[in-house]
Amino acid sequence: MSAPPCGIPGRGDDPAAARRTLPGRAAGDGPGAPAAPRPGTPPGRARIAPPVATRAQRIGLGIGVGGGLLLAFWLFSPILTPFVLAIVIAYFLDPPASRLTRIGIPRGLSALLMILALVALALLCLLLLYPLLIAQVTVLLQRLPSYVLGIGQAVRDALTLLAERLGPDIFDARLQDLAVGQAGAIISYLGTSLARMISGGIAIFSVFTLVTVTPVVAFYLLRDWPRMIRRIDAWLPRRSAATLRQLARDTDRLLSAWLRGQLLCCALLAVYYAAALSAVGLELGLTVGLMSGVLSFIPYVGSITGMLTALALALAQFGTWNGVLVVLAVFVTGQVVEGYIIYPRLLGDRVELHAVWVIFALFAGGVAFGFLGVLLAVPLAAVIGVIARHWLRRYIESPLYLDPPRTGS
Repeated sequence: MSAPPCGIPGRGDDPAAARRTLPGRAAGDGPGAPAAPRPGTPPGRARIAPPVATRAQRIGLGIGVGGGLLLAFWLFSPILTPFVLAIVIAYFLDPPASRLTRIGIPRGLSALLMILALVALALLCLLLLYPLLIAQVTVLLQRLPSYVLGIGQAVRDALTLLAERLGPDIFDARLQDLAVGQAGAIISYLGTSLARMISGGIAIFSVFTLVTVTPVVAFYLLRDWPRMIRRIDAWLPRRSAATLRQLARDTDRLLSAWLRGQLLCCALLAVYYAAALSAVGLELGLTVGLMSGVLSFIPYVGSITGMLTALALALAQFGTWNGVLVVLAVFVTGQVVEGYIIYPRLLGDRVELHAVWVIFALFAGGVAFGFLGVLLAVPLAAVIGVIARHWLRRYIESPLYLDPPRTGS
């Protein structure tokens, strides 16, 4: 057996002697000593250590990225809506597309199947519901004068009964006329606004945006979603990569649980309210029920808005308080089912977004960026909530919180 090459220790060599014979390290150098220049390095020129980012540079990077994103939203907000919708669609459809990929279907084909299925479902809903909604708008516009008269008569009867019990000194004729006129004006405004919202709902987005831009962008995003996630992960600063990955996982867990559960709750409530209100005889029950279910995406605010609209229409149509009580019972039953059956079973304890925080985020996003802000409100609220809880845990573990109080000497 030949001897080992010169300078490379064999099994029986002295480790200390081997260290002394290793090239690039002087005799007696310890593990913590600076490395000697590599062979071929000019004399007197040592190897330069890699630069270390300062705290000011890291803070500047975060402020720069955040400020750039806000500036981009402010500048391009009029054209960002279809792209944000495409991102939302790709985010929701990524889990089923990934399951299809795991069973052997190529990612591009699975993404195409998911987008085609979503487009087919949207077209089916449009073909089935839009003619019914337009028909109900026609009914609303035809019945609106009689609705105003009916609710005015109901309010006048209630005020007359109240005046008989409290006396004419408190409720005189002018106050009754003012209350009846204001009630009729409110009903007329609500009816006209509802008709405009339904008839102009499709006009919010252009046909070009709905048919081409959003589905095409969603397809490309869904096809390349895993690749984009890996690319973004590669761009993370190495010092904070582990922390940022954990924050991203917490945000994804919270956001997916809340959004998917909330959308399913809205769909179930829309079906229930539309069916129940139509069953009790409310002429605009389908429209009001669907609107109530969709607006339930905003906790409490959507349900209350739908309930008040339905009660006003019931009073205008039936002219008696018995019909109003029946409609009220429908909404009370819906709230009980949502609070004790649908919401706990679909969401449970996975949701860490408080209802007040969600309402504030939706209204703040709408004021700042319009419909685009409403789309981005819940994701940004989830990110802010996760970051706030992370910093709160760090604060509780820090000396700022654990420092004991000073005692007198």
